[in-house]
Amino acid sequence: MSEDRARSLIEHEKPASRQTKHRQVFEHVLADIESGRLKDGDRLPSEAELVRQFAASRPTVARALRDLQNLGLVERKVGSGTYVRKAQKPIESWRFGLLIPGLGSTEIFEPICGQLARLAQKQHHTLLWGDFGDKRSEADPALIEQVCDSYIRQKVAGVFFAPLELTEDKDRVNQSVIAALEAAGIPIVLLDRDIVAFPQRSRFDLVGIDNRRAGFLIANHFIKLGCRRIDFLARPDSAPTVMLRIAGYREALLSGGITPDPQWVHSGEPADEGFVRRIVENGATAIICANDLTAANLMRTLDAMGFPVPQKMRVAGFDDVRYAELLRPSLTTIHQPCVDIGTIAMQVMLERIENPAFPPRDILAQPALIVRQSCGAAIRPLSSSIKE
Repeated sequence: MSEDRARSLIEHEKPASRQTKHRQVFEHVLADIESGRLKDGDRLPSEAELVRQFAASRPTVARALRDLQNLGLVERKVGSGTYVRKAQKPIESWRFGLLIPGLGSTEIFEPICGQLARLAQKQHHTLLWGDFGDKRSEADPALIEQVCDSYIRQKVAGVFFAPLELTEDKDRVNQSVIAALEAAGIPIVLLDRDIVAFPQRSRFDLVGIDNRRAGFLIANHFIKLGCRRIDFLARPDSAPTVMLRIAGYREALLSGGITPDPQWVHSGEPADEGFVRRIVENGATAIICANDLTAANLMRTLDAMGFPVPQKMRVAGFDDVRYAELLRPSLTTIHQPCVDIGTIAMQVMLERIENPAFPPRDILAQPALIVRQSCGAAIRPLSSSIKE
């Protein structure tokens, strides 16, 4: 991958004002190390000093330092402090493969892969990128299997895999990829989604967000706004993460004293005016969409039908893609800490290589609700989006 490509992906990270405290501490110390302001053997500011500097909790600061330690950048000495790790024997270099069919069409994967590229470069690993065809269309299943075969021939040390979705052939393709990698003895870290439907669980490490909590957060927000009829919309053949979001949505309804109706959950195309009209005429007053692209298409369809958002229908999505704030009205959504996901995924892969007998793990970053205009809350200036 070219340096320009890596740099362009890294630049897609969220602004510092939207970063978690954990990410702010991590990035601040990392920048000091990379720039040379902190040199090998230098002592880092104490946890107490970092707590005061970033107005963060001690566990948050401790987790950021632990992440830096797991990446081999610092070492923590009991009773003494945390130090930039002195150069020791060369770190073993690995070659990893990225198998991300949705890289061109699903925006969250660009910052995730950008962070993986950044960490691979920092740790002297190599990251291979697969070509899945025209970015404007769905990934070609044949190309996915070809890229997988290429990684096997090159004997990569591990593969970061975001299973295929939104196609009837997805299960066959995903199982084919998994079977081939397993037969070759190549470790797999799943990104964002599993290869089996919730509540089942595969035997592979998975790094993403807590989708169940995310579904709860956004449905609970609508309930607080006074909504009593809240529908959920997803496209057919969506990833298993959508079922987790629906589970959280249903839990929020129950906790709010609302009995969920199975007919409130819809599978269809948001650009299909007839399909959307049936949802509206069935009494929906708010619609949670499985992702921001679905929400954007739904908003356009509703506007064409004479049901403007949020005056006649409240809408929200998931992912917090770059254009979500630019939509009119701006989109209420769930923010995914993509850079955190990339950092965790690299740690998990290295740990999996080191300890192949570890049981499979779900490592879930925390989502954040971004309140904007489409949910019908009080209109705020675009620059004052808030998190809950």
